[in-house]
Amino acid sequence: MDAHNTSFTIQKRDFIAGLEKGLAVIEAFDQPQSRLSMTEVATRTGLTRAAARRYLLTLTQLGYVSYDGRMFSLAPKVLRLGQSYMHSARLPRIVHPQLHKLAQTLQEASAAGVLDANDVICVAATTAGRLVSTHLAPGTRVPAYCTANGRVLLAALPPERVDAWLEHQTLHPLTSHTVTSKERLRVEIARARALGYATVDQELEPGLRTLSVPLKNLRGDTVAAINVSVHAARMSVTELQERCLPALLQAQAQIRNLL
Repeated sequence: MDAHNTSFTIQKRDFIAGLEKGLAVIEAFDQPQSRLSMTEVATRTGLTRAAARRYLLTLTQLGYVSYDGRMFSLAPKVLRLGQSYMHSARLPRIVHPQLHKLAQTLQEASAAGVLDANDVICVAATTAGRLVSTHLAPGTRVPAYCTANGRVLLAALPPERVDAWLEHQTLHPLTSHTVTSKERLRVEIARARALGYATVDQELEPGLRTLSVPLKNLRGDTVAAINVSVHAARMSVTELQERCLPALLQAQAQIRNLL
């Protein structure tokens, strides 16, 4: 259910710390901070400035990072890493046809995502001609706490893991509707667990309403989540649930037989 395989542990002698640090340098760049100095990369990764310099220069030599003489930024070659997953992973290949069918049936945007630490990463999406959010695209990351996919994925975790996850969260009010109380969020996650779906009303961005259900394999493990997103001006929360939940549950059942 989590993008990290927490059940897999290797021997210390088999762990390549340099690879871990190199990937940490790549992950240091994000949308708010797309250009970073050597010192900023060192601060974000916990590396010394000298070590950050070596990793940045190596990644620049390999073509994954660009350097303008003052600041570093990711180069387009980094997209190869994500494309390799999209082209080779089984989950996007299985989910995308069902998302397309769902979106065409409802004439609404639909997306699938997996949990990765604090975020949900979109692994497949289709708009059905309706662009309701820039977040509905493969490869985009959104906070798990204020998204429907995030809440059903968190609901699949044991309560003690949810408590540990909440303890390390800072719940920013992205809109006036965003739940920023950890106690209330815990209740919303428990509600998603009990109902088998989650509805989020304009918590990620104004005007965006989303309904999500978990995707489970035949063993009952939650491996991803799928949603339908609509604009609030066109559909109320009640209408979203009444119109879209049956189709989502049907897609959920069909995908389960393929996972």
